[in-house]
Amino acid sequence: MIPGVISTGLESWGTSNISRPYFRKRLWGSWSMMRALVMEKEVWKKHIMLNKRTGLDPPDIKLRAAQGFDATDFFITGYWIWNKILENLASLGYDSTNSFTAAYDWRLSYPNLETRDHYFTRLKCYIEMSVHVENKKVVLTSHSMGGQVVFYFLHWVASDQGGKGGDDWVEKHIDSWINVSGCLLGAVKDVAAILSGEMRDTAQLNAFAVYGLEKFLSKDERAEIFRAMPGISSMLPIGGSAIWGDLDSAPDDQPGQEHSFGSFLNFRIGQNWTTPDKNFTVDEAMKYLLETTDDWYRDQILGSYSHGVAHTRADVEANEADPRKWINPLETRLPLAPSLKIYCFYGVGKPTERAYFYRSPEPGSITNLNMTIDTGLTQGEVDHGVIMGEGDGTVNLMSTGYMCNRGWNIKRYNPAGVKVTVVEMPHEPERFNPRGGPKTADHVDILGRQNLNEFILRIAAGKGDTIGNYIVSNIVEYSEKAKVYDDE
Repeated sequence: MIPGVISTGLESWGTSNISRPYFRKRLWGSWSMMRALVMEKEVWKKHIMLNKRTGLDPPDIKLRAAQGFDATDFFITGYWIWNKILENLASLGYDSTNSFTAAYDWRLSYPNLETRDHYFTRLKCYIEMSVHVENKKVVLTSHSMGGQVVFYFLHWVASDQGGKGGDDWVEKHIDSWINVSGCLLGAVKDVAAILSGEMRDTAQLNAFAVYGLEKFLSKDERAEIFRAMPGISSMLPIGGSAIWGDLDSAPDDQPGQEHSFGSFLNFRIGQNWTTPDKNFTVDEAMKYLLETTDDWYRDQILGSYSHGVAHTRADVEANEADPRKWINPLETRLPLAPSLKIYCFYGVGKPTERAYFYRSPEPGSITNLNMTIDTGLTQGEVDHGVIMGEGDGTVNLMSTGYMCNRGWNIKRYNPAGVKVTVVEMPHEPERFNPRGGPKTADHVDILGRQNLNEFILRIAAGKGDTIGNYIVSNIVEYSEKAKVYDDE
């Protein structure tokens, strides 16, 4: 099991004076985090942010991912994440000897996961040991950003620059990959979080709540924290205008829509505003983000990730030798493992951030940010400066659905013909259940959804071939409009 972003607890192993009171306490994912955040905010920030230049531990600070099932079963007491899946797997005879949670420090860039924690080496060794002991191939289950981690691992493990397993390693060791709510092409809300420390949840707060949040952890501080966690930037949108659209149209635009989703960052004109004089596509927003942030952030992102599209088989094959491309399913291929099976399970029908209106910061406000979400704008399809599209409430439908429904049907991205099964799960929450109940399809709460758990058990029991495709959204139509073409 490979968890998603922020769901793994992080505990302090530092022994310096600043860290001693928190030794082996979780500074992410527990009540200790809440206490530290309230009582000693600056100390907590020093622990949670990585060194800006190296992307590794700051001096005298040592935070590590909690290990074992405890790392991801609950975020804080009572807020389950993987617990329901673990409980159900136990009914098939799974326990701590034949299942494993591959928890990781989600703040680190993917190359640094290996550099500092040898994460991918340890994952490879565990899988090899499991196959040796059980004499069966393993099933990988990932959630959210964990899907990107798995995709990166599948390249790393075969490459001479990584695990040196060779092109047949995946075929020999992995039976299935269950990709739950996988943000394979990123999430557009990541741009807003890193650009201005905001997202829809903060944009929709009332004035009193905004005042409280700003006093406690300002937009500047939030943006700085997000930037000092290069792992979070792995979820910046991938595919540029080909997937997310240009200023006039986007693949997932609706008929009669007033604002195209392709016009991603929109700017109204205001007196003394210093915002750009034209709207931005996702491509232009990414360029603007890298131009207006510090060089240390730019170096981390450009040195670790790539967000483009490879349009020919030759380009895709060449990219297998470039570790920066391994995160990107539009620039690299699936492993050469014809018997591998991929299952994409994701939620649909919950409004999800898709585009934004931005403005200059309020006159007289003390901020280093160039812009902020225009929360005063609510008209038509714009809600507090945020335009909503389709998805699971966190990740956009184009990200969860494009590769599974279209991308991996293109030969250059799936030369071995790996079978991909897609089940979309409509969001049908219970009215008075805070976590949505057995039919929720929310990005996180889906992990407790009844039929998702049933499908995971079927696959773990070797009965995955009984699961058929089930598509209720317009993802096939949207995917055909994306400007990624089959060169065959």
